[in-house]
Amino acid sequence: MGVLLRELKDGVLTLTLNRPEAINALTTEMLRELGRAFAKEAPAPEVRVVVLRGAGRGFCSGQDLREFEGQSLSYKGHLRNYRSVVEGIAALEKPVLAAIHGAAAGAGLSLALACDLRVAAADALFTTGFSKIGLIPDAGMNYYLPRLVGYARAYELAVLSPRLKAEEALALGLVNRVVPVEAFEQEVARLAAELAQGPTKTYGLIKRALRHSAGATLEEVLEYEALLQEVAGRTQDHKEGVQAFYEKRPARFQGR
Repeated sequence: MGVLLRELKDGVLTLTLNRPEAINALTTEMLRELGRAFAKEAPAPEVRVVVLRGAGRGFCSGQDLREFEGQSLSYKGHLRNYRSVVEGIAALEKPVLAAIHGAAAGAGLSLALACDLRVAAADALFTTGFSKIGLIPDAGMNYYLPRLVGYARAYELAVLSPRLKAEEALALGLVNRVVPVEAFEQEVARLAAELAQGPTKTYGLIKRALRHSAGATLEEVLEYEALLQEVAGRTQDHKEGVQAFYEKRPARFQGR
């Protein structure tokens, strides 16, 4: 078995970080596999949602520092591997759901924050971690963290690196929902199935619009909304949604 497991079922592509003995600490091999998965497998038309999760007792404990022990490491060079994953998640016009149990630390937290939605089990623990080893946050954390929690809170989390329980992370806006441990698998599967049955093209346009808004004026957002709404209005799912509305039945979206 490899360091990244892949399973496609009913439109849901599940990518599982598979180094449970190291709480799925990230290696160069794992990052390259993730990058390939988001660039080549996730865009396939049969995929309608991606779930990113970890094997064993945690989501991801961050970069495996032992990989470079005794080596002279170029961080700039190494971070290209993270960049391909984070940019791949952002560019994918489909929902990406992080299913978090156990630890999400350092770059593991960065990957979770880069996803579109985050569901946490009640036993999840979160920490930025970087300052504890004399580094700044990376893998996109400096982009996503302040946008989720604001500058002051992001600075506090980055500098002091507290360990946050799941409910604390929820209160800060780091995760979308927290579910009991015994219901975690069921809720992840339910949400993934709901997303997989939705209007996939529209989800992609929503993601594009929200990303655009981060650096745009109100006038630019209004113009971009009009442009994307033209695209959405031509999809088969829009036609199906309107027809279902008139017929007072659930829509049967095909992702087109």
